[in-house]
Amino acid sequence: MTFRPLKHTLICAAVLGALSLAPVMAQTAGTTTTTTTTTATHESVTLSNQFDTFAGSTTNAQALVQGLRDGTAITLTEPAPTTGTGTTTGTTTTVSTTFTPATGPMGYGNVKIALSLAEASLAKAGITDPTAAELEAALNGGTLVLADGTSIDLNGVLAARAAGEGWGQIANSMGFKLGDVMRSPKAAGSASASAHAHAGVSVTKVEFGKSHLADRPSATDHAGKPDFAGKPDFANKPTIPDRPQIPDHPTHAGRPGG
Repeated sequence: MTFRPLKHTLICAAVLGALSLAPVMAQTAGTTTTTTTTTATHESVTLSNQFDTFAGSTTNAQALVQGLRDGTAITLTEPAPTTGTGTTTGTTTTVSTTFTPATGPMGYGNVKIALSLAEASLAKAGITDPTAAELEAALNGGTLVLADGTSIDLNGVLAARAAGEGWGQIANSMGFKLGDVMRSPKAAGSASASAHAHAGVSVTKVEFGKSHLADRPSATDHAGKPDFAGKPDFANKPTIPDRPQIPDHPTHAGRPGG
């Protein structure tokens, strides 16, 4: 009977200790989840801020970053083109363009590279304030038809990536060095050889549906590699004549005795 109160005291202390640990454990788990979410949000916001001018607005930049990150449809909005001479005060009409990236989900690092290459490719064509259709062409591929009737083919950085090309290979095919593009996409594009020929271009329309990678071998396609099947048959190769045998040394069996 003497130990019963002590036993009850110990049980109560154990229960109270367990209850006090539960909120701490829950708080720790919640902190981990919050930290992960905060990190992802920070990277998304950083990229969106970096490309908001290129995308035309912060909303468009966020749509680009999130769509490329998740591999989901991207919807871009922009003011509707004005027609005629009449104006309506106090009203703003917008149009939306929706497209799906040619690649699947990508990490934020790859998203940054893709957008940087797209910006450089448009700057090379003389376009520094692209429309939604021009952004889509730079990413997925398309043809820019200019006001003078000429056209500029954009292979699309995502289309090339989906075909198995590496980022460095894609940059080289566009005439860039990847390091220069990552430091300043617009500067890299403007400095390319053909940029000045299209400075201040006026694009009348953008055509899609044409595969600009059809004539380009994929990363694993080596069709142009020399075929060794027709290599000369060495079975009939002339043989090297046998070396003449060295005659045996004469024996000294019949040598006169000394």
